Amino acid sequence: MKTSLSHSSENHLGTIFQKNIQINTIKVLMITSYPPRQCGIATYSQDLEKAIINKFGHSFAIEICALESNNEIHEYSPEINQTLNVDNPDDFFKIANYINEDKDIHLVLIQHEFGFYAKVESAFISFLHIIKKPIAIVFHTVLPKPSSHLLANVKAIANQAEEIIVMTNSSSKILHRDYYISPEKINVIPHGTHLVAHLDKNILKEKYKLSNRKVLSTFGLLGSGKSIETTLKALPGIIKNNQDVMFLIIGKTHPSIVKNEGEVYRRMLTDLVNELNLQNNVRFINEFLPLPTLLEYLQLTDIYLFTSKDPNQAVSGTFSYAISCGCPIISTPIPHAIEVLSQDAGKIIPFEDSEKLTEEVINLLKDKTQMYNFSQNGLHKIAPTAWENSAIAHADLFQKLDKNHFQLHYAVPEINLDHIIKMTTDFGIIQFSKINIPDIETGYTLDDNARAMIAFCKHFELTNDSEDLKYIETYLNFIGFCVTKDGDFLNYVDKNKAFTAQNFETNLEDSNGRAVWALGYLIQMDTLVPYRLIRKAFEIFDKVYSGLKSIHSTRAMAFITKGLCHIYKQNPKLYVLESIQMFADRIVQMYRHESSKNWEWYEDYLTYGNSLLPEAMAMSYVATQNPVYKQIAIASFDFLLKNIFRNDKIKVVSNQNWIKKGEDFIKENEGGEQPIDVAYTILALTTFFNIFKDESYLIKRERAFEWFLGNNHLHQIIYNPCTGGCYDGLESTYVNLNQGSESTVSYLMARFCMEKTEPMRTKKTKIEVKSRELV
Repeated sequence: MKTSLSHSSENHLGTIFQKNIQINTIKVLMITSYPPRQCGIATYSQDLEKAIINKFGHSFAIEICALESNNEIHEYSPEINQTLNVDNPDDFFKIANYINEDKDIHLVLIQHEFGFYAKVESAFISFLHIIKKPIAIVFHTVLPKPSSHLLANVKAIANQAEEIIVMTNSSSKILHRDYYISPEKINVIPHGTHLVAHLDKNILKEKYKLSNRKVLSTFGLLGSGKSIETTLKALPGIIKNNQDVMFLIIGKTHPSIVKNEGEVYRRMLTDLVNELNLQNNVRFINEFLPLPTLLEYLQLTDIYLFTSKDPNQAVSGTFSYAISCGCPIISTPIPHAIEVLSQDAGKIIPFEDSEKLTEEVINLLKDKTQMYNFSQNGLHKIAPTAWENSAIAHADLFQKLDKNHFQLHYAVPEINLDHIIKMTTDFGIIQFSKINIPDIETGYTLDDNARAMIAFCKHFELTNDSEDLKYIETYLNFIGFCVTKDGDFLNYVDKNKAFTAQNFETNLEDSNGRAVWALGYLIQMDTLVPYRLIRKAFEIFDKVYSGLKSIHSTRAMAFITKGLCHIYKQNPKLYVLESIQMFADRIVQMYRHESSKNWEWYEDYLTYGNSLLPEAMAMSYVATQNPVYKQIAIASFDFLLKNIFRNDKIKVVSNQNWIKKGEDFIKENEGGEQPIDVAYTILALTTFFNIFKDESYLIKRERAFEWFLGNNHLHQIIYNPCTGGCYDGLESTYVNLNQGSESTVSYLMARFCMEKTEPMRTKKTKIEVKSRELV
């Protein structure tokens, strides 16, 4: 379920909020083959262009100059205004002059393949000499041990480029070792891959009439270099052990091959199928499939087979797409495969070795555990190559090339509730997931359901979507389920709805505080939601209220204070105000005991959820107008912000290393950064802006939210816009790809803060809200 709030690029700009910030659009001219031309680089370039625009909105304008030849002339979409026919020498001068004369063009990005310029090498190099704008060149092929002619050609090209991009570490090493190009000039940006939602394999097999079949597949524009015959010759041995195998050969013949040779290669393959009696075990899908269809075929695949016979093939987009869809891979040893399939992420076989392929397929089909491990390890290895991350890497490079060092602005994704809904049963929200698949074995927690209720309350305030009410009620019922006869809450519930032993081995004060925060947030929506929800929230609150005063955990008191402040907005009773003052005064005492000139904080260490404390003090100030609360709120929050914002990005305290008074504050790139801590900071920044109207809080809020979008030490996304889930953590060298409830709900709470829309405090719901008197 996606919500249309800030979806257009124009509205993305609106979510930045700083009226005084001028966003400078950087225009990049990309010279490349481009659809409708059917080739791998054309598809790659279109995907890259879309990724950059989707990721950065108006920070960039990508203009395409489509490469053509006398044999490759196409009708392009209206936005493609420039073409370069490599067989026409005048076109090189025309495009070079266009680049030099257009003051809006900042950079030139050239997708290079030797076949594009095979007969016009000198003209291409002269073209590069003429261009007076910074040039980055992407080498899609890097051949080792070059001839003297190739060496001179590549060095001449490289000399005209400020930066060079290759897609594998192997290619980078070859450029340095064999072409003597400085490593400082070479950037490794892997071939991008598409995020997928990992749909149910059996449902997809049924859709494509492949039920009860073990599916092997390969895809791409066909040509003899694919060596599909290696698999066809392996199939008879595979079928002896697995009669239900189906091998899918997905893709039409490469258009250039059709022009030069016709369908000779495809006919050879079909003849081989007939010769080996494989008609019931091979299916040709002779189409250039739309991307969604292709990704579904890959997701239903049990084993993907990559059998290229070119040892110098630097990279394969087809290979990358298959891994990103969770396919276990068996591949020949091209450099790309050797890099990615190491560490138990797949199997490597020799070139054109059908016997070895037979053996490995049979063994893998028998070993479900190994298939799962290959799939999961492959997903983790390929995750950094998502197109969103490729866009970030290119943007960082463009920023490096541009002399004005412009500020990147990330586009705010549309709101997507798919994953939080997927994680929710009719009992509550499940605690953890494996990648994006809910793991019911992990059960439920009060913590997650309290946060989830707040998230849906916030969404309802923004959208007035009546569908939200059933989720609010589900989470509220779970909170009620967790109340004990002693007037407090338990936290851990297993899949069978039974409380676990962990409840009696853990301090649950923070969980109790979160529940009160959630109840308070709902109660303040008195005029928006059906009164039965408000009444039930009050009933639960009344059961636990008397026991709250015995809670002294710092963050628990902050959660409770926030909940009480929300209640006080709609129910300004004296007992609520006195409770706010009691907890706020306790927090003040902690601050006075621990704070000093260089440590303006409430404890002698900083752990998790730090922003809660100054936020609770600021909200207490609003409720009580006590200036001491205001002074401490601002001083402590400024102290925290000064230390967690470095180099224009947020770096929250690691869960692997709390910061003690007197220690170095933040260790660079140590990992252990949690989405919940970033989200709490964003909630606090929003609260502080709403109260004190200081726009510096908005600027920091934007920077903090960009942590989810890639402005972090790994330059990788933490939020997955495909699933709507949020990854569970940013570590020192990798992102934890599991998308549990805590991280996803935390992202959504932060995301709702980025909307310009004010909460609809006085707006009636679509559903009739009964008055108190009628209930």
